[in-house]
Amino acid sequence: MKEDNMNTALILIDFINEIVDERGKFAGKGYPAFVKERGVLENVNGAIAKARAKDIPVMFVRVGFSSDYREWPESSPLFGAAKKFGALQLDTWATEIHSSLDKTDTDFLITKHRVSAFYATSIEAILSTLKVDTILLGGVATDMAVQSAAREAHDRDYRTVVLEDLCGAGNDEDHEHTLRLLAKVMEVAKSDNVLELN
Repeated sequence: MKEDNMNTALILIDFINEIVDERGKFAGKGYPAFVKERGVLENVNGAIAKARAKDIPVMFVRVGFSSDYREWPESSPLFGAAKKFGALQLDTWATEIHSSLDKTDTDFLITKHRVSAFYATSIEAILSTLKVDTILLGGVATDMAVQSAAREAHDRDYRTVVLEDLCGAGNDEDHEHTLRLLAKVMEVAKSDNVLELN
């Protein structure tokens, strides 16, 4: 499958140090081990290179909170302990895009304060301005941020393709189960098959 680059965007979610680096505070959940074992970060860089060659915009989305945690959802089972442990603070190493990824100043960087990339962020305004109708998705975790963004994109009538080799989870079971569920409502594919060069 080849994408019409005029209407496509590559969205990469939560490839931040806190989540995918072995020194991050979420490392114990298994994400760094998963992405290392499957070469996810290398796959992401390959996809970025192919996207840029086709003039497809690259959008990084990261989760984070201000130093005073003013956006922090205290009652969330997922984020509830973030303040206690000083996790996911913006303007720190924790919420920087992992240094192994080929992020440039021309890429978009969107900050979110919840699981979904669409909730209370500028992403839809940017997609509208770019006249995007097809979204290519990758990120961590497959079963949380990727699934949430994929379902919301689908329900907003974007053609949505989850690039399975650009996704990571805490374990194989969560990853594979989520991809099976998403395949019922959207395309799940390998990045090489979607972003093959002319």
